[in-house]
Amino acid sequence: MAEGDPLSTHIFGVQLGGYNVESVKEVSNLTVDQDVVEYKQVTQQGKLIVRKQPGARLPGEVTITRGLDKSGAFTKWINETLNNGAINTARQNLTIEVKDTTGATLRRIQLMNAWASRWEGPTLTAGESSPATETVTIVFEEITVE
Repeated sequence: MAEGDPLSTHIFGVQLGGYNVESVKEVSNLTVDQDVVEYKQVTQQGKLIVRKQPGARLPGEVTITRGLDKSGAFTKWINETLNNGAINTARQNLTIEVKDTTGATLRRIQLMNAWASRWEGPTLTAGESSPATETVTIVFEEITVE
């Protein structure tokens, strides 16, 4: 890989606990928000000042699109919350690794206490030649970027 050219490829992997998630097509909408606290005060001269400061960090979410395959671990994890309502056992750590062309990890994004909040099934159209994919929205409580 050429020096200073980190955008030359899209090689990445997703791990759920100790399992690799197979057939991942896309990881998108990775967002983390923080509240903004606004307060107003008046100076000694009577001038209004509006100040802003960071508030609480809100839980984030990410969307994973993957092919339908026979991977049981990821599907079982999705079912823990969406079908069984077992949020306490479903909370897992999810790791996204961005890699260079040699396979070395450039960045590791760890999402703690993650669980599936939404599942979208494949769009099936007669005569269509594109692969069937599922989309899963995952919420998480903490994020660490290394």
